Amino acid sequence: MSSYVQETRRTLSLAGPIIIGQVSQMLMGVTDALMIGQVGKVPLAASAFAGSLFGFFFMVVVGLMIPISVMVSRAHGGGDEAEAAEWMKNGTVLATIAGTVGMIFMLALGTQLHRFGQPAEVLAGVNPYYTLIMVSVLPTIWFQVMRQFGESLERPMMPMVILLAGVALNVLLNWILIYGNWGAPALGLAGAGWATLISRFIGVFVIWAWIKHSRCFAAAWPRRWWGGYSVARFKRLLGLGVPIAFSLSFEAGAFTGAALMMGWFGSTALAAHQIAITCAAFTFMVPLGLAMAVSMRVGRAVGEGRVEALRAIGNGAQIVSGIIMVSFALLFVVAGKPLADAFVNEAGVVALAAKLLIVAAIFQLADGAQVVAASALRGLTDVKVPTAITALAYWGFALPTAWWFGFRLDWGPIGIWWGLAAGLIFASIALNRRFMRLTRDRGAHVIREPAKAEEPLSAPS
Repeated sequence: MSSYVQETRRTLSLAGPIIIGQVSQMLMGVTDALMIGQVGKVPLAASAFAGSLFGFFFMVVVGLMIPISVMVSRAHGGGDEAEAAEWMKNGTVLATIAGTVGMIFMLALGTQLHRFGQPAEVLAGVNPYYTLIMVSVLPTIWFQVMRQFGESLERPMMPMVILLAGVALNVLLNWILIYGNWGAPALGLAGAGWATLISRFIGVFVIWAWIKHSRCFAAAWPRRWWGGYSVARFKRLLGLGVPIAFSLSFEAGAFTGAALMMGWFGSTALAAHQIAITCAAFTFMVPLGLAMAVSMRVGRAVGEGRVEALRAIGNGAQIVSGIIMVSFALLFVVAGKPLADAFVNEAGVVALAAKLLIVAAIFQLADGAQVVAASALRGLTDVKVPTAITALAYWGFALPTAWWFGFRLDWGPIGIWWGLAAGLIFASIALNRRFMRLTRDRGAHVIREPAKAEEPLSAPS
């Protein structure tokens, strides 16, 4: 028990600023929804449609970047800052290539949005917002790489501050560009897109300048960016990142599919979905930030050879996540209608969103448990089996169940959310069982990793 308490305290010490940073990042989406909702339900629905497509693509690229933080943490735990720098350099190039290719694909997809069966009024208003947020993916990716690098080297405070400042800047730019204040034209939904794009470019410049010029990162900052890249490191990052990207795409794809199915019920259902998913995503940032810290701490513990601490790190975080998510679940049940009222002045939208939040309250616990378990497994570089689990949970179970409940059983939008809840519960149980199996016998079954990318890897037991 003392080991659990000690490891949980260390996890929370690292997780605190990361959680605030995640909440700050999500606040940008929440404030966008709040401010767009004042223009009307159709712009809010259009932002939900565009945001769901962006979220799917972005999560795929994020999956490719997660191994950067894992490998940097392991190198840092082993005391090799130069190796950490090499992982960061190779990872940045890989993320840039993936982000550019994906952005071009998503911009091309923007000419085919009519094929998704969304309401005509939503399709009429979704551009140029869709184009602007897709262009903003590159600065978002660069920021995430820099942020993960800083947090992996146990410097999470400044990324948190930069994210909070970015939220404030985004709110100001929204106020100017959405509503036409300070002499600017009232751009409505497009104004929110411009505000997001500008805020993200400024944010990545600030965090890059901080890391490059801070003495804390002098030993871990790449000595040169041109040349010196390692094929072995690229292969290792892709070997871990591709399965993680698939895993996250299965989860993001389920929520994107749910948003598209909501659109088949009309703009009211889609707007209500946007409100409920924004609230659920906001509270999800807490266990997500905790999970990011768990991944880094697990990676560092393996690098230090402290495999006996792995179960205490993972399970201690699960207890904290459970307590937090129960609190949020009670909030959604008790205050669902007031929360929805804050977004839009449409009685039908508010009533449906309040019902969706009750379902969200139920899957909050499972959502927190699955993300902590998945991140702990990534810290162990165990990615293939978890990918299979998420594929089955979200595309083999959640989406078919959502469609069946929503359309065959005529449960409507509520049925779609019950399907999502079923998939999350399945994933949380299976991923936690996987983590417990790999860490039994005081970590004897952990897949051990070499300190250098060029060294041979040992096979899993």
